[in-house]
Amino acid sequence: MTKNSEDRAAAPDAENPEWTRDDIRDARPALDVIRDLFGPEAAETVKRGRGRPAKADKKVNQTLRLDVDVVDAYRQHGPGWQALMNRVLREHMPGAAE
Repeated sequence: MTKNSEDRAAAPDAENPEWTRDDIRDARPALDVIRDLFGPEAAETVKRGRGRPAKADKKVNQTLRLDVDVVDAYRQHGPGWQALMNRVLREHMPGAAE
């Protein structure tokens, strides 16, 4: 990719110069820099865990074979049809208060 002289994004920027090989070699993880500048508590505060945060109401991914007309009836309700189906199943599950 060549730099276009008319492209402002390709123009040199004194506040954000292009990294050299030495800059890349000497780079450190952001958490290390935050820990050095602001202390371990600050680094722990901004540290993110791996993956998506766990939800309180976990769901189970289950394969379930249903009749086409049953699924079509729920899909006609539009977005949220899966949650509607879950609610109906909950209301009619064995042992549910009647």
